[in-house]
Amino acid sequence: MILSFIQTATGEMADTITSVADTYTATVDNVVTAAAPVAKSMSVWDLCMQGGFIMIVLGVLVLISVYIFVERFFTIRSAAREDSTFMQRIKDYIHDGEIDSALNMCRRTNTPYARLIEKGITRIGRPMNDVLVAIENVGNIEVATLGKGLPWLATTAAGAPMLGFLGTVIGMVEAFYNLASAGNSANIDILAGGIYEALVTTVAGLIVGIVALFAYNYLVARINGVMNSLESKTMEFMDLLNEPAA
Repeated sequence: MILSFIQTATGEMADTITSVADTYTATVDNVVTAAAPVAKSMSVWDLCMQGGFIMIVLGVLVLISVYIFVERFFTIRSAAREDSTFMQRIKDYIHDGEIDSALNMCRRTNTPYARLIEKGITRIGRPMNDVLVAIENVGNIEVATLGKGLPWLATTAAGAPMLGFLGTVIGMVEAFYNLASAGNSANIDILAGGIYEALVTTVAGLIVGIVALFAYNYLVARINGVMNSLESKTMEFMDLLNEPAA
């Protein structure tokens, strides 16, 4: 009888301890869950909107820069297109005395080097120095035309990061002003929120500036390639004029 009573009491005590342990565990889990910070997700668009009016200016700059790059890319690619038989046919026409045919061929070939050769053909019979100067003047005009819009890319490459820094400075001033205005209720969340919003413009400005810089350097390299081709065609044409008559 006594043994049965002891077993019953021991079982009830074990159940009570288990129940208390389960309740404690559940309470601790609820407290930890409530205390854990909730991660906030933010889209790229929402992040950009935190930058203020500076982001609008940077957005306009990047749109214009992309347009200039695409337009100049196709223009320069068209200018760099070459006809491997062009100079040989010009040479044959000039040797045969068919100056008009040579001019017509240049006019049908819509490339910078064709316009250079056309100008040189129209100066045949004049002193060689005059012919060379006329060709060089046309070449300078052609190169300037190809480089149209590149100063905008260069300005964007240098100015976009500065605009980003300006937006960051303005944002930092606002963040510290809000922190000071909060008084006794100020906390790290007020300052941290203002700082990350301010740094958005710096990131955006650097991205725009880097993109514009790479685009500018790429186009300049392509234009230099066209210039080398123009110089090569000019020297070939001048050598043609210097050849002794057959």
